Amino acid sequence: MSAEIVPFPIRTRNADQIVSFDRRELNTILSKYGQLVAAGEWRDYALNMTMEAAVFSVFRRTGETPAYRIEKRPKNANRQGQYAIIGSDGRIEKRGHDLRLALRIFDRKLMRLTDKD
Repeated sequence: MSAEIVPFPIRTRNADQIVSFDRRELNTILSKYGQLVAAGEWRDYALNMTMEAAVFSVFRRTGETPAYRIEKRPKNANRQGQYAIIGSDGRIEKRGHDLRLALRIFDRKLMRLTDKD
């Protein structure tokens, strides 16, 4: 008696269809993330890539909803810009065509943290 192993059906996706951050974008995001981790503001992150968007979620504590989501949606590139910073309440805090400029919203948070010293 031999048991036949039947694999689960795997949905294959074309790698060209999945939206992702490139190396330069990830370096920019992780640099800002590292500054806020060092300041004690953020603790964890998650990365999710789908066919519509790439999402970098930032958490203050593990196991809760993300404090911020940094999204890349190429379909919006010709309109408001493909990058968006979304708060925990779902509001769009900043949107733009340039990731570095969109991430400047967190510079205010860093300045507030250093002013407390």
